[in-house]
Amino acid sequence: MPLALNINPRKYLQALFSACQNVANEASASSSEQKEFNLYNEHIDNLHQFSVIICLGGKASSLPELTNKLPLRTCRGVIAEFQLPSDTVEKYGSQSPSILSDAWLAFQGPCTVSVGSTWQWKSDNHDPSVSDEEACTATEELLPKASAVYPGISKWDYVRARAGIRAMPPLTANGSLPLLGCLNDVIGERSNCAFWLVGGLGARGLLYHGLAGKLTAKAVISSDENMIPSEFTCWKAIKASR
Repeated sequence: MPLALNINPRKYLQALFSACQNVANEASASSSEQKEFNLYNEHIDNLHQFSVIICLGGKASSLPELTNKLPLRTCRGVIAEFQLPSDTVEKYGSQSPSILSDAWLAFQGPCTVSVGSTWQWKSDNHDPSVSDEEACTATEELLPKASAVYPGISKWDYVRARAGIRAMPPLTANGSLPLLGCLNDVIGERSNCAFWLVGGLGARGLLYHGLAGKLTAKAVISSDENMIPSEFTCWKAIKASR
């Protein structure tokens, strides 16, 4: 894929936050109304403390008001990181692509690569750390798949593994689409569209997040869920995963 890039999610989100702050600052400078964009790291006991847009990924169902009410399928994935030994002359070419196959290979320069990912369905393990046993199992699963498309991976040394939880959406006639929409009916709140959901982005969060955010923002501002296409809100008719 020409001009394709590897994205570091943490750095990307930090840059996205800074961009939003800049937009707020520019809007304040050009109008008499002060606008602020802040990040608060606070523990929330229940949703009724705020009017909120819930974007918690696989942890959304852990909120008391949403337990057993969302049709999300949790899936733990392990990623293994490898490096070329320092005495290896042959390196991965700077113009060579990362690879998307049964196992994806995301190269971070000529000597470092991340290989992923495993799929452990119905896992409730949110710990990003990986035990030696889990890492060994994941590496044994991933290496044959990676070797099929890049045999040279056999020369690389295992460094570490890390893990995360995907919040997978249900399968529908339209495919696996994110879960968007107002949550008032779901949690039994009678006020006018105080709670919203952006979830179930699964393994395609980078693809969907911009569209999901834009659609939800329009719906929230207008207090009208109909601003969101029905394909993204039909999940309400699907029985929740337990």
